[in-house]
Amino acid sequence: MPRYRVPGCFHAAGLLAAIWSSAAEAQSIPAQPAPTGPISTASPGDPGFTTQLFSSSRSTLLGDMWGLRPALGALGISFGAQEISEVFGNATGGLHRGADYNGLTLVSLGLDTGKAFGWSGGTFSISALQIHGRSVSADNLGLLDTVSGIEAQRATRLWEAWFQQVLLDGKLDVKIGQQSLDQEFITSAGSSLFLNTMAGWPLIPSADLYAGGPAYPLSSLGVRLRAQPMDNVTILAGVFNDNPAGGSFNDDSQVRGAAQSGTAFNFNTGALAIAEIQYALNQPTLGQMDYGNGAGRGLPGTYRLGAWFDSAAFPDQRFDGNGLSLANPASSGTPRMHRNNWSVYGVFDQMIWRSAPDDPRSLSIFARLMGAPDDRNQVDFSVNAGITLKAPLPGRQNDTVGIGYGLAKLSDHLSELDADAAAYDGTGSTRSTESFIEVTYQAQIAPWLAVQPDFQYFFTPSGGVPNPNEPGHRIGNEAVLGLRTNITF
Repeated sequence: MPRYRVPGCFHAAGLLAAIWSSAAEAQSIPAQPAPTGPISTASPGDPGFTTQLFSSSRSTLLGDMWGLRPALGALGISFGAQEISEVFGNATGGLHRGADYNGLTLVSLGLDTGKAFGWSGGTFSISALQIHGRSVSADNLGLLDTVSGIEAQRATRLWEAWFQQVLLDGKLDVKIGQQSLDQEFITSAGSSLFLNTMAGWPLIPSADLYAGGPAYPLSSLGVRLRAQPMDNVTILAGVFNDNPAGGSFNDDSQVRGAAQSGTAFNFNTGALAIAEIQYALNQPTLGQMDYGNGAGRGLPGTYRLGAWFDSAAFPDQRFDGNGLSLANPASSGTPRMHRNNWSVYGVFDQMIWRSAPDDPRSLSIFARLMGAPDDRNQVDFSVNAGITLKAPLPGRQNDTVGIGYGLAKLSDHLSELDADAAAYDGTGSTRSTESFIEVTYQAQIAPWLAVQPDFQYFFTPSGGVPNPNEPGHRIGNEAVLGLRTNITF
């Protein structure tokens, strides 16, 4: 079996990316990358809790919280809370059939230093996670691309805690503190609709970095710089601790020691440097009102190109320190270590059709591709792509339907190790690729409530690993049905 961990995202793909897009869609605002400030806070004009529960002006379930939200807002304090609940089950394939419930509660607090004490351009943010339920991917499926971006080991933990300072009239900002990279790096607005983990934090960092990298449900201390040298060009760059859980490469559980509470501030492994350049096409300029319909502009799109470099040591996927195959009975069993790791990636989101400049109905496409060296990585290439339709039905302007595809290629070194093992003992199978399709419909029942039925079908789970319950057979292709609800309080 491959080295398996439940990778992070929510996704944001990422957590905030998906849940923020739900709230944004409810207000007829085009999907955007995950926000850098506090999430899901009500405006002072939101209705009270007992009035207009399903009003389009009510962005949160609790409204103004009996006047508490506007009172705190006047002091520069914002509060956000969300609950995501899911049920997923496999009708075919897998290790066995069944269904599981899993859920996530996210709470955040933000402080605008300008409102609070006159320090212009500063924001403090702190957030915490409570992860509950079970993972159907771990229990039933044995997948690389787990079915949900919120699947993770049960825990209550600090997530992010950072300070951000805006400079040069918004052209530059710096963020320092405990951060989750999937909130800003490698994001895709189109991909965020989908529930599969690959829709958020991609599979290559999830499978290949220590503990899946500093992304949901983990984070790491670091510093991030964002600059906008031109109106349509943004540069993101940062340096972070690369191992949020601490421990060795094969001892990096999400609930290992202090990682369970989110206070494992590890400095002993390596540094993860990441940089990304973004080009925005036909987007509103600074100060221009955006009503979400693109009137007066061409079809909008965003294009990203980036790379990351990790200075830590990573184990070879085939050879030991003496150059013998790890499958060789004479092998020491200790992999050769490589001094670093790296990856390059590209992301594009592009609207390709809009029924009218003042109509939300539109068709968009997206794709994310990522590659990494095959000698030190379990997965050396991954791609997810898809198409989404906003306002698919009459009277449902804030709903979105999408069809997505994902593929993960197991590294050549890992496949060669499988072939070595087969040559020595005459058993086993050679892993190759895992792929899936996903069809999903996000129904925005109210600005604070989204309901999302979902279907995913997986081909050659984990690249074609043997099924321990059926000797001589691989894990069969899997049809998975699910339902997510997302409530913003």
